[in-house]
Amino acid sequence: MKERVTSSIALVILLAAIVVFNHSFRLALNIAISLVSVLGVYEIGTALHFIKNYILMIPSLVFAMIFPFLGTGIWRDLFYFLYTVVIFVGLIFYHSNLTFREVGVMYSMAVMIPTSLCTIIYLRDFGGEHGMFYAIIAIFSAWMSDVGGFFAGRMFGRHKLCPDISPKKTKEGVVGSFVLNIFSMLFLGFLFQRYYGKGIKISYLSLFVIGVFGTVLSIIGDLSFSLIKRSCHIKDFSEIIPGHGGILDRFDSVIFEAPFVYLIVHVMPIVL
Repeated sequence: MKERVTSSIALVILLAAIVVFNHSFRLALNIAISLVSVLGVYEIGTALHFIKNYILMIPSLVFAMIFPFLGTGIWRDLFYFLYTVVIFVGLIFYHSNLTFREVGVMYSMAVMIPTSLCTIIYLRDFGGEHGMFYAIIAIFSAWMSDVGGFFAGRMFGRHKLCPDISPKKTKEGVVGSFVLNIFSMLFLGFLFQRYYGKGIKISYLSLFVIGVFGTVLSIIGDLSFSLIKRSCHIKDFSEIIPGHGGILDRFDSVIFEAPFVYLIVHVMPIVL
């Protein structure tokens, strides 16, 4: 527990540093997303025993590293197309050592991880002056759902949610996820409007919607990656974050939730 709390504090401090230096060094967020994406793809490759399959791993890691710096223009689409061509050319030339199933699994994960996480960058850019608040909401909504589920399940958990996928998840934990996430979203909105907003108004309805549906997506993300771990016969994706496991153990729910927040703020802006 001590390691888990210490690691969580370290992650929050890192995020706070990115927020503080956003105006003077905007690439800090891109670098962080690039690093998380590369480590996430590496963990997937390790879990699937593809790590020595350089035809798959090298293009996938390069794609995960560069994609967060390409914005939303033509260069992003061109790079995605180039990665697709390289992967399938590799399949053609090395079909005796590669199967389409291996290529399909690694390709889908290498695309999903960085493209999903990059919506945090797009949120920052979309939100303009308040962009980092949008990015914080996307990350914290996923994390607060995880925290609420962890502590509620630990204290009150009696009924298993999906024992075949994640034995420690409980229905009581799900309730805790909803309660803490919704409260956290509304409280963050209140703090932002009161102490930083400079006269702006916050849509608490938008934050409530993010709290509710974000929790659902967070749980889906957690269970999805738990299923991947179970199919790979591993407990954690790595041990890079003490008390949490791997990068994907900490960001699995963010991967599912950040794109949702990016979509919802186009319809229901948080800052009015």
